[in-house]
Amino acid sequence: MPGKSPWKVAAAATTIVLLAAGCSGSSSEDTEVLPNSISIGIAEPSSLIPSNSIESSGSQVLASLFYPLVRFDANNAPYPVAAQSITKDKTNRIWTVRLKPGFTFSNGEPVVADNYIDAWNYGAYGPNGQLASYFYSRIDGYADLQSKDPDGDGPEKASDPKATKLRGLKKVNNLTFTVTLTEGFVNWDSVMGYDSFYPLPKAAFSGDGVLNKDFEQAPIGNGPFKMKGTWSHDEKITVEKVADFKGTVPKVNGITWKIYQDLGAQYADLVGGNLDIETKIPIENLASASGDLGARLGRTPSSAFSFVGFPMYLDKYKNPNVRRALSMAINRQEMTDQVFLGSETPATSFVSPVLQGAKSTSCGQWCEYNPTRAKQLYSAANGPKDIKISYNIDGGHKAWVDAMCNQIKASLAINCTGVGLPKLKDVLDRVKAGEDVGLIRLGWTMDYPLMESYLGPLYTSDGSSNYYGYKNSTFDSLVRQGSAALTKAESEKLWIEAEAQLVRDMPVLPLRFGQNVFGYSERVTDVTMDLYQKVDIYSVDIAG
Repeated sequence: MPGKSPWKVAAAATTIVLLAAGCSGSSSEDTEVLPNSISIGIAEPSSLIPSNSIESSGSQVLASLFYPLVRFDANNAPYPVAAQSITKDKTNRIWTVRLKPGFTFSNGEPVVADNYIDAWNYGAYGPNGQLASYFYSRIDGYADLQSKDPDGDGPEKASDPKATKLRGLKKVNNLTFTVTLTEGFVNWDSVMGYDSFYPLPKAAFSGDGVLNKDFEQAPIGNGPFKMKGTWSHDEKITVEKVADFKGTVPKVNGITWKIYQDLGAQYADLVGGNLDIETKIPIENLASASGDLGARLGRTPSSAFSFVGFPMYLDKYKNPNVRRALSMAINRQEMTDQVFLGSETPATSFVSPVLQGAKSTSCGQWCEYNPTRAKQLYSAANGPKDIKISYNIDGGHKAWVDAMCNQIKASLAINCTGVGLPKLKDVLDRVKAGEDVGLIRLGWTMDYPLMESYLGPLYTSDGSSNYYGYKNSTFDSLVRQGSAALTKAESEKLWIEAEAQLVRDMPVLPLRFGQNVFGYSERVTDVTMDLYQKVDIYSVDIAG
């Protein structure tokens, strides 16, 4: 996927932020509960504007307020929901979106083509600073919406963009619009299932391309729920069912999204009956969760991928044998068994195996625990005698980082230290400054169900979340060729070749693939979570 400069933390994409804990606490006694409604624990969202939301808590709330053009079936194939149909020309470059008639926003406005065009233009316009802006970068004219800073001295010297509207968005009629891409992309309909492609009503804007400053506090969406009151920051967001919703209708009448400082406080509320759903059981509670919750402890597949990256700007990590040796020095199975109690699985590839076409063991020997071979390689490559692993403290990573360091020390007879910094941004700021941060703790969850959702952002030279500075022109070319291929089968073939190049270079160490490990109260039933770490708000119901 075309991305921003790796130093633009704004593109810390979806899921590097996803795996961090949330902000602030919530007390059950002061939370108003709607009749036949449920409560779900989240962190404080970073934003409730679709084009500005890049983390799981905001995404979860938006999923209740908005209805996407497409959703995905059990085979990860897109199917239309807000769209009546999505078709393409033979080049995969011009896409026609026809909307289902009769849909309205929660304020009664009809949903029309202009609502999508206006929302995407707002999100793509560089000066608006939307964190998910890069999702529009394939649309023709995107480059002309970006400010230019030729001397690199900062935004105050940036020139105005050449345009304010995407050339590739054209209205055909009230319920039809076309999307013209810069290059053909056979999988574009899957990309349009992401949050940044929701529509915005006319009420969202105070002028042409100017968002109403109060809109985010009570967003008006086209989805099954609407805001009840406004966003109570660091406390709660309450939504209630929309009457006569034309799409799939949820079974519950409302949701209170309760905002917490940490997962431990959430878990205490869950066990105490003061919270209905917690989406991630804390590591420290995994051992007791089965006894605490019984059959109300749930597990479902997730696309989460945990890894560490090497700062390629440091000479000591540039030898691929150093990277390979460190990978073989790690006992992934022991770590997942002892620290995560089997709630995660060892990663032996660079793309989650939940995706069709992905190879679950592509990493081969380099991801197998082999301390003898690791020490031989490391010594021959003159690997550093002291290394660090930098991580964000608020994500609950200390236990496994310490375990990984102990394994490295035992396998390679070198020093290894975990360095905790308050926030992920603190880690990335040090990377941007070129400091020796050692190995960089990162995580990812796909934005849409394509191998490219991992390969593009994480590993291409201009990938939005390639913080470690990996560059390989062969890899970049294979990813681009896969995106431009005329068929999905050809795309997957080329992306598999691209992943094989990663295996040769080992720019990161794959560590774990996650799964959703969640819990729920006796009040609710039919609770499940999807590959994107979100509760299925359409299936959950009140028990008995």
